[in-house]
Amino acid sequence: MAIHQWPEQERPREKLLQRGPASLSDAELLAIFLRTGCAGKSAVDLARELLQEFGGLRPLLEAPQAAFCRGLGLGSAKYAQLQAVLEMARRHLSETLTTGDALTSPELVRRFLVSQLRHSQREVFALLMLDNQHRLIRYEPLFFGTLDSASVYPREVVKLALANNCAAVILAHNHPSGVAEPSQADRHITERLIKALELVGVRVLDHMIVGDGEVSSFAELGLL
Repeated sequence: MAIHQWPEQERPREKLLQRGPASLSDAELLAIFLRTGCAGKSAVDLARELLQEFGGLRPLLEAPQAAFCRGLGLGSAKYAQLQAVLEMARRHLSETLTTGDALTSPELVRRFLVSQLRHSQREVFALLMLDNQHRLIRYEPLFFGTLDSASVYPREVVKLALANNCAAVILAHNHPSGVAEPSQADRHITERLIKALELVGVRVLDHMIVGDGEVSSFAELGLL
């Protein structure tokens, strides 16, 4: 049966408008994105098959272009559409941080960093530069690869902080292994950067480590 023949309260689009997006299953959300099914399958049926094929919503959203486009009912146009949606979500988080106090929105900071760093297959060290009201001035990835005290240069961090006239920073990097627990190298890097930035009057408010869907905070762990 086609979706338009379903009872109105069961149709994904109408259900979203009446009850909100959180009320929908992964398959129903994906069906709205797909818009149409294929021969003998509704958009919801097709969405369920794709979720099973890819192993869930997250693997589908993070699939490389070639793998994504091999999915039934998908293709380069859908891939481009999806990337646009994901990028809009990232920019929305970034713009929200520019208008609010990052320290009063720790969950928002976490969501922003997860959106930026979780998908990387290599380590990325980044800087969130904040003004004196702790609003985001700029987010900048700085160092890539295996991060240790020899590969993160305090001089470059200080230069960037001064160039953007920031009053404080939040350090951030990811652990592609998925474990967000700070390592000894992470602690050493943090200590060096705190000392370097103190010399130019810039405070380090936190160092956040992004794992597989979780974020560790040096400030919350009492490591700053």
